[in-house]
Amino acid sequence: MTDQELIQALQKKGLLPAAASAKLAKESALRQRDMEDIVYEERLVPEAEVAQTKSELLGIPYKKIEADSIGADLLNLIPKDTSRSYQVIPIEKRRDLLVVGMLHPDNLQAQEALRFIAKQNRMSLGVYIVTPSDMAAVWRKYAPYRTEIEAAVKEIGPARRTDDLMVTLEEGARTAEDAPIIKIVASTLREAVESKASDVHIEPEKDRLRVRFRIDGKLQETATVPAALSQPIISRIKVLAKLRLDETRMPQDGRFRTQVGGRDIDYRVATFPTPSGEKVAIRVLDPSTGLKGLEELGFNEYNQGLLEEAADEPYGMILITGPTGSGKTTTLYAIMQKLNRDDVNIVTLEDPVEYFMDGINQSQVKPEIGYDFASGLRQILRQDPDIIMVGEVRDEETAGLAVQAALTGHLMLSTLHTNNAIGVIPRLVDLKVPGFLLSASLNLMLAQRLVGRLCPDCRRPFPAPDGAVKAIDEALAGLPPALKAKADFKKPYQVYRSEPKPDCKICKGKGIVGRVAVCEIFKMTRELGALLNKGWSDSDLQDEAKRQGVVSMRTDGILKALQGEVLLEEVLRETE
Repeated sequence: MTDQELIQALQKKGLLPAAASAKLAKESALRQRDMEDIVYEERLVPEAEVAQTKSELLGIPYKKIEADSIGADLLNLIPKDTSRSYQVIPIEKRRDLLVVGMLHPDNLQAQEALRFIAKQNRMSLGVYIVTPSDMAAVWRKYAPYRTEIEAAVKEIGPARRTDDLMVTLEEGARTAEDAPIIKIVASTLREAVESKASDVHIEPEKDRLRVRFRIDGKLQETATVPAALSQPIISRIKVLAKLRLDETRMPQDGRFRTQVGGRDIDYRVATFPTPSGEKVAIRVLDPSTGLKGLEELGFNEYNQGLLEEAADEPYGMILITGPTGSGKTTTLYAIMQKLNRDDVNIVTLEDPVEYFMDGINQSQVKPEIGYDFASGLRQILRQDPDIIMVGEVRDEETAGLAVQAALTGHLMLSTLHTNNAIGVIPRLVDLKVPGFLLSASLNLMLAQRLVGRLCPDCRRPFPAPDGAVKAIDEALAGLPPALKAKADFKKPYQVYRSEPKPDCKICKGKGIVGRVAVCEIFKMTRELGALLNKGWSDSDLQDEAKRQGVVSMRTDGILKALQGEVLLEEVLRETE
């Protein structure tokens, strides 16, 4: 198999643009590297797709490797130097069969070296194609460094992990009077987690203390406590969050972590003075509900494909826009989860850090000491990042630094406040970013809203209202060909509404189970880049969006309503 055959196969699958072949050939000649190695190195195509394509060309199966399953006895069969020189790794041993992974199974020298090793051990050979990342993970197991570290840790003995944020909800009862207050707070916080509430509002009023949960985007009252207990309950929450008890005139912020149902839950606490006493808002950060993969967010197949394609680019900007509470941060975390690998350095600047993610270097900005997004972004560039996430582009300095980071070989993820995806461009121009830099740095602009997901057991079909038929007609008429072929909806249109059943085990009588994103994606194209370089108007951007076949948020929502996922009325209201 030649390099050219592999490149042509990748192009035939639509994994590599046709224009990339000549560029790769030129770069290969200049750097004296195989085109395949450059494709891997610059992440032009996902590794698994390259390996699968090679598998089809060579007739050798591809295998995803779990490095942790490979023990020292197996590594001893192929010396480290041999493994690196010929790019081969041992995978498993089955009686008299040695199974190996090869990056280039058609390498004759590597084949000869493996035959020699197999003959020495009186074994036959089995071969899989593997990816560079999997091979690198196995090579790390050869290193004596890891063994030395493990030995040193064992010598120290078991060490208790310290966590200043971790608390026990019931701890601290010094008197009989304290116990009921502690129990009320603990029960409230546990109930919030069980109810999948995103926020808890504890609000003192003249004659009572009101407790409200925000569930699926809507606030609902869950409990009322006598006014006399307001101060003790709020003081208890301040103790958990390590806030000053004697400061009631100024807002305070804090957070704490505890275990509920066997998993770590973070609570972010903010106090706010009112005439009736301090109000407390608590953000409930449950990784099991807040951290989701892209496939769980509700993107249709077309939009998810565009987003994943942009996320696989080695550099450039992905900007997500929408109002507060539209799920922008959740989408950013989903993208980072997809990109999080051992060979990638992801660094974030957040305000605040909502979810702690293993393998990602997260930092919280503190503007009060001069550590804001702009100053933090300058420091991030000294941390050798591959991928940078900045919580929000708020000002000219941050916008300029973000664009420069994208232009210098980093994938930049961030959010912006605009009404739609097209609005990202005029907003960045307002922040003094020149159009010619936008064409070189922007990869994709995504706008989104959240709407309630209908319970599959409690939804019922009914004819679309007369007033909505025109909106449905317009949405279906404007679909790109890839979606139009699948949108087989005929008149009279059928939509769905919720008729909650009190005994429903899925939604517990609410009729709604979580929320789903409706979104639109505007991507950077050659035509859009030319437009930005020569001057443009809002109507020019609209024309380019139409040429691209952008599926608007309203259209995306209407498709979901026709499929029974969401309420049509809510879609029309949220996407006005």
